[in-house]
Amino acid sequence: MSEHSIFFEVYPMSLNRQGEELCGDQAKVLRTQEKTMVVLSDGLGSGVKANILARLTTEIILTMLREATPIEDVVETVVGTLPVCKTRHVAYSTFIIAEIYHQTHRFKLTNFDSPQAFYIAGGRLTPLEFSTRMVHDRMLRISEGVLSHGDFLGLASDGVLHAGVGKIMNSEWGWDQIGSYIQKTLMLQASSARAVVDMVIQKTRGLYGGDIGDDATLVGVLAHKPSPLIVFTGPPSDKSLDDKCAHRVLEFQGRKVVCGGTTSEIVARMVGETVETDVSTAREDIPPIGSLTGVDLITEGVLTIAKALKLIEECAGNVYLLPLDRNGAALLARELLKATNILFLVGESNNPYYQNPLLPRNITIRHNLIDLVAAALHGLQKEVVIEWC
Repeated sequence: MSEHSIFFEVYPMSLNRQGEELCGDQAKVLRTQEKTMVVLSDGLGSGVKANILARLTTEIILTMLREATPIEDVVETVVGTLPVCKTRHVAYSTFIIAEIYHQTHRFKLTNFDSPQAFYIAGGRLTPLEFSTRMVHDRMLRISEGVLSHGDFLGLASDGVLHAGVGKIMNSEWGWDQIGSYIQKTLMLQASSARAVVDMVIQKTRGLYGGDIGDDATLVGVLAHKPSPLIVFTGPPSDKSLDDKCAHRVLEFQGRKVVCGGTTSEIVARMVGETVETDVSTAREDIPPIGSLTGVDLITEGVLTIAKALKLIEECAGNVYLLPLDRNGAALLARELLKATNILFLVGESNNPYYQNPLLPRNITIRHNLIDLVAAALHGLQKEVVIEWC
């Protein structure tokens, strides 16, 4: 797991044009060891055609970036590929690319006919200077800057800026006003990119007055302190690794969770204690939690992890929508959603209750369940690493 002094939380949210099932904007995120990359594309028009154009644009860009293609070559390929509408004389898809470097915290924006990004630095809206470059007779705007703790970068499609155009309620809505609104919202919701983006998109919805005239998307990037978490579940395949895994958990710099009865006993032996069970947290289908010095949460294994995954899916990754009930699944889901960087330390010892000994290890219930949880967390832009032991 990478160790960065800043975690760049990314959260996109969109509104579909009224009457359309598909959004003509597409936002995608790609994280590597070196940098976080965000692409927002706006397809011409709305509906299926716009969705396909925007999706193709983002996929081409991220595929090339994933292969470490220089950004200049990526842009030249995409701009040279996009056709131009003969009627409107504009490209069939616009885009903006943000590259954020983990070590230096610097970012670079490459903008092709998209609205100017919103940059909140030190709590203040700061317009970005830009240089221009011509590619296939089309102008690109390139900006650079640095994201420090608490800074915010917002990428928006036209639909956000044009919310409610022509309506009286929108007489004071434009780039400056949106930037000021983000700035004020950030002061109240500084701990979450999701909260900031949600507030802006709901404001946008209100300005359209129930008749959304264009696809509207905002992608928020919030720079904040990482919240690392380790989840140790399942005894190792080789008992000689028990102490090593227990040490990994206890020495981890961050929140610590242990899932599973046998797994918690491994850590308990290292601590020299016995796991204390809190029977008040037992529910009909969720075993009780335990407590142990140096560990933030101890739960049962597979059943509780599966319930936690269900809760994460039901609340769509919004920690504030989790049940307030104090049970193992809800507490585990909360730990996973509040973390930014998650390390799963997963033992592969065969459990007769969860494993047919004739089947390969990689199709155990625990193995598949952790893969599903990791995929769900990846989808929420968490940095996730799985180590099998």
